[in-house]
Parts: sequence; structure tokens; C-alpha cells
Amino acid sequence: QVQLVESGGGSVQTGGSLRLSCRASGMPYSPYCMGWFRQAPGKEREGVATTYIDGGNAYYADSVKGRFAISTEYAKNTAYLQMNSLKPDDTAMYYCAAVDRCALSAMDDYEYLYWGQGTQVTVSS
Repeated sequence: QVQLVESGGGSVQTGGSLRLSCRASGMPYSPYCMGWFRQAPGKEREGVATTYIDGGNAYYADSVKGRFAISTEYAKNTAYLQMNSLKPDDTAMYYCAAVDRCALSAMDDYEYLYWGQGTQVTVSS
């Protein structure tokens, strides 16, 4: 049984930082694609960052380039999302997701089979 468990959300002021973690267990394939997505109230879910669990290329939404960084610890099956220079527009529920193969640059949520429960990020002005 695949499980993705996120942690690290919270409330910060504009300009602050947070680091999200996502630990995967039970993945039937390795390596596999990991992605971070977010959904703000009243908006569609959007891709934030994607990579493979064993490292390599990473892709980012234009809105977070230069501020967010995705990283992984393959041995721990854990992905991280370091978020710096946070803005109120970054306020959303953040989800990690996984699938055995994906088109990293596309960041299409429908490609991903496994999802975490989400962690809330709130940025106040």
C-alpha cells in the first residue's frame, strides 16, 4: 500500500520560509516521479515542482522559480520543497504526489497516481 505523508506546512509572514517534506512508502517502482502541487481556495490545482526521487532534473512553475527548490533523499524516499521569499499568493494547500513515470516538465496532476493528504501553507502580508 502506497502512502505519502507530508509535513512542514504552517503560517508565515511575507518574505518568510518554510520547508515541506514528503515521505513515500510502498512505492511499487523505483525510481519514481515526485511532484509538489498546490490548490488555493476557488482555484484549480497547479503544479509547483517536479523531479525524480533519485535526483536529476527538476522543473518549476514560473511563479515559484528562483524562490522554491525541490530536493530528494533517495535512501529515505523523501522529497522536500524549500520555499523562500514567500508571498500571500503562495497561500494554498500543498500536496505531494508520486507516479512511476511522468513528464516532469508538464506537471500534469492527472499523471500522478498517489497523493498525500496535503499540508496547509498560509502567508500573511
